[in-house]
Amino acid sequence: MKTPIADFVKEYIKKDYARFHMPGHKGKPSLGCESSDITEIPGADELYAPKGIILESENNAARLFTSSRTVYCTGGSSQAINAMLFAAFLRADKCSKPYVLAGRNAHKSFIYALSKLGAEVSFIYPENEGGILSCNVPAKTLEKRLSACREKPLAVYITSPDYLGGTADIKALSAVCAEFNVPLLVDNAHGSYLKFCEEDLHPLTLGADMCCDSAHKTLPVLTGGAYIHAAADDKYGFAGILKRASEIFGSTSPSYLVLESLDLCNDYLENTAAADIKASRERADAVRAVMKSRGISDVSSEPLKISADLSQLGMTSSEMSAFFESRGVEPEYCDGEFAVFMFTGKNESGDFKRLASVFEALPRANAPVKRPPAVMPAQRALSVREAVFSPCEEIKTENALGRICAAPSVSCPPAIPIAVSGEIISENHIELFKYYNIDKICVVCEE
Repeated sequence: MKTPIADFVKEYIKKDYARFHMPGHKGKPSLGCESSDITEIPGADELYAPKGIILESENNAARLFTSSRTVYCTGGSSQAINAMLFAAFLRADKCSKPYVLAGRNAHKSFIYALSKLGAEVSFIYPENEGGILSCNVPAKTLEKRLSACREKPLAVYITSPDYLGGTADIKALSAVCAEFNVPLLVDNAHGSYLKFCEEDLHPLTLGADMCCDSAHKTLPVLTGGAYIHAAADDKYGFAGILKRASEIFGSTSPSYLVLESLDLCNDYLENTAAADIKASRERADAVRAVMKSRGISDVSSEPLKISADLSQLGMTSSEMSAFFESRGVEPEYCDGEFAVFMFTGKNESGDFKRLASVFEALPRANAPVKRPPAVMPAQRALSVREAVFSPCEEIKTENALGRICAAPSVSCPPAIPIAVSGEIISENHIELFKYYNIDKICVVCEE
């Protein structure tokens, strides 16, 4: 497959121009990648008004993902989530109080996007799960919630795969959304590679109307590289406004290093990805076999993720992280209950062997299972927008009972809010803050 962005940059480097344009390093090495780090010079096209090499590359990606339109983002899925919601906002039927019906495990960038749009959220809470990382939404639950809506939401918003590798039944949820004429948006940040598994598991294939992928999370793309996809049938007309939507939330100086990596990834996806992903899946299954022999369960249903339930070990999150790091393994995330490991087609066999050996060395269970409290619906005092834009102060979470959450305080990863902007901090919030070791929170200043 042609790689027009990368090819243009290579030719530009060969011409050895005196660079009187941005960026300021002028192509001179410090990190070593500066010569390829250009800006929107003649011939390099423009990310938000593409007519040349960027448009060609994005069209290549659209063919690979079988979308009606795929656009590149250099600000990660955070930019893409903002843009998706803006597109839904523009295309929705007008209502008195615009809102999104969303799974409770939405990323904090979702909350910030709502604040910018002046929209609200109505959450679907997990039914039989503790903690904030997962929120399975059955189709029957979604149908019940949509039937009860007085006004139609802007969209239904689902995170799949979730942080622990749980995957939603997108096909069933899509059918429900179609029945109510509401678009289904999917935060597919962890699942770019799903299109290239032996069985195509990508949300677009399964019926999502729009989704975002963090290409940099599971594909060989530099950090910040992401896609927004509009469905092939594009029945809500999202394809025509994705560029405008992404421009509003992106830098006017997009990283060409990121764009080049997205461009080169197209060639990888067409020629190599399927075989690499298959090999990594097989190696991951071998690790799971070792885990099973040690009585360790994997709660993930995602092919290239292991979420090891280590709650019976009695370790804190820092102790768990230290154990893996001391043996040359760096997990994506540890919280004392789960250790999460993300794989891609670029992980080599030695990586999997090392991880398997670490599971073999784990101590035997020696403590009662400690599960996080369930996430409970909270009372709201302010709108999301009012809370985010209010004067705020940072206080200890132990002193926050009864105060109004201003900003969703939680680290990244996993960046899933425990308290959402505008909610009154409850005992349930305090318990969850304590469980996830969050000791400070921004609250709205009291008069």
